[in-house]
Parts: sequence; structure tokens; C-alpha cells
Amino acid sequence: MSIIPPVPGPRSVATLVTLGDSTAVGLGDPLPGGGWRGFPMLLRDALGASTLLNLGCTGARMSWVRDDQLPGALTASPDVAVLSVGMNDTLRSDFDPRQLHDDCAAIVGALRAEGTYVLMVRYHDHTRVFRLPAPLRRALYRRIVALNAVIDAVAATDPAGIGVLDLDLLPGGYERSAWSVDRLHPSERGHRMLAAGFAELLFDAGFTVPHPVSLECAGGREVTAVQRTAWLVVKGVPWLARRGRDLGPVIVQSLVGELVRRPAPVAIRRGPAPDC
Repeated sequence: MSIIPPVPGPRSVATLVTLGDSTAVGLGDPLPGGGWRGFPMLLRDALGASTLLNLGCTGARMSWVRDDQLPGALTASPDVAVLSVGMNDTLRSDFDPRQLHDDCAAIVGALRAEGTYVLMVRYHDHTRVFRLPAPLRRALYRRIVALNAVIDAVAATDPAGIGVLDLDLLPGGYERSAWSVDRLHPSERGHRMLAAGFAELLFDAGFTVPHPVSLECAGGREVTAVQRTAWLVVKGVPWLARRGRDLGPVIVQSLVGELVRRPAPVAIRRGPAPDC
């Protein structure tokens, strides 16, 4: 008599960990009493997790997550970990896809070794959201393509244990309402879209999602027109100036590269002048 093994039921999430940069912190989704909510809290509530450890840090890069955030994540023994990082790397002059791959693979590999299901982000074309001068826009786009190649390569090593949320395919992801005033961080609605996307991936992977994420904004702090203007003056313009200086060499290299790749004009041979 053969024994039929029991079919595993849906898995619940007791501990959720988020690692990454300011999007993981929740920037763009302010709470009335101060601080940020963002997709980590929204996803925690959707999953009914009893513990959320948000290790996100503004300005974090992939190597920082590996060195500073990963040890704390492993100590928590999470059921699910969300890794949202990489865009800050694309905005620095020392951008290195090989090092990015090594760091990302180490982060994900260590979490998977502990039995943690890992969620990652595949990035959208941010130049469609945040308008930049043409040379900087082209340089940034190529770097996003390289970053996504890293994400794809790491995810392909363990498809059963890694889920990837492709922001380029996220419905409504390019709409203005999905972005905060700085166009760099999701708005409350954008964070809700992220949380809903992650929850759907987890449901498809066999996790329970007792409370689906609503895309209707509620519970956050409204950002006024005056606050938007103040951000542009106090933070937006200085940020763009800093990134322009940091990426100056990249822009020059980009322009030179385009000139090298551009086909040379075909010379027109002129014959002898006709007799008149």
C-alpha cells in the first residue's frame, strides 16, 4: 500500500524583514504623527505578520546592505525578506555591475540558506518619471538596464525561492499619482502598489495573504502644495546639483561613447567641375 504524502498547505508569515534604501524606509508615505509607513508596514498588515524588522536606510547601496543590514536580517530568521536597493548605486560615479552582482548574490544566498523566501525588485525606466538632461538620462537608463541584468541573474539561481516584482510591468507604475513630489520615491499610492505586488507574488508562492492590500489611500498624511514647493527649493535642486557633479565624468564618457558608436558620415566624392 503506497502512502500518498500530504499536500503542503499555505505558509503563513510570522516574521517579515525589509532591507534596502529610502524606498524600504517608506519615504513618500508619511504618517500623520511623523515618520514613514511605506510598503513594509502595508505588506506586514496584509500578511498578518507578527514581526516586522525594517532595516532600510536612506542612501543605502548594495554593498551597505550586505555589510550593515544582512547580519541583522539573518539574526531575525525571517520567513520572508524584501530586498529593495540598487538605484543609489546607479547614481554614483563608481557604479560597478560586477561588484553589484557579487554583493546581491551574497545577500540573497545567505538569506536563502536560512530558508527565507526572498523578494527583489526589477526596476522601471526611471527616466520616464524623473526628468533629467538628455546625457544624464541616457547614462542612467543604461545603468538601470545593467542593474536589472544583475537582478535577473541572481533570481535565476533559485526561481523557487526568489520572487521578482517587475516595476516596469506594474499597472499604473508610470502614472503621476504613483510618485511623491520628488519623483524619486513612491507616493502613498505607489507604496500600496508595491505592497500589493509583493503580496501577490507571495500568494502565488504559497503564502497566506489574509488581508489584501487596498490601493485606496487612507491613514497617511496629505502632502500640500506648499510642502511640495518647499521640497523642490530646499532638497530637489541641491540633490540634482550633487548628482550632476558626481556623474559629470559619466556624462562625458556617455557622449564620447555615442560619438564612437555613431556611424561615420559617408563621404561624397566630387568629380571634376563640369565645363560651362
